[in-house]
Amino acid sequence: MEEGTSKSPGTSGVTTTAPAASRGCHPDGGEADPFQWDTREDCEVRQILDRIADKWSLLVIALLENRVVRFSQLRREIDGVSQRMLTVTLRQLERDGLVRRTVHPTVPPRVDYELTPLGATLHTTIRALVTWTERHQNEIATARAHYDARAAS
Repeated sequence: MEEGTSKSPGTSGVTTTAPAASRGCHPDGGEADPFQWDTREDCEVRQILDRIADKWSLLVIALLENRVVRFSQLRREIDGVSQRMLTVTLRQLERDGLVRRTVHPTVPPRVDYELTPLGATLHTTIRALVTWTERHQNEIATARAHYDARAAS
């Protein structure tokens, strides 16, 4: 595949030479449409969405609402996350400016995590997503059952 050609769905497959960041991550290089973004892997918007929308990031951000939490407490509260995956997730969220990590000079060292002001703004959006999910979970369960019944026959 030629350099700049996207394998992502929803793109035209047109080859470009300018990096996506310099084109504003829009396939045609035009003005931003707030309801459409470029789905190519090198688009910064997609990279940020990939990071904040993964299941571990969503759970970490939700659990850090208005509180400071130690690593071990986060690990206990997030069912199924490994120590390595939680460490990677927290580092990525810290790098993105969403989580603040504080190391206390104690023996053994104590490490606390909290949302930054930027992370707190994202928490509001996540809360809306959770509220929507709770409101529509029965409809989704019904749709899944209908789909599974059709697929089984």
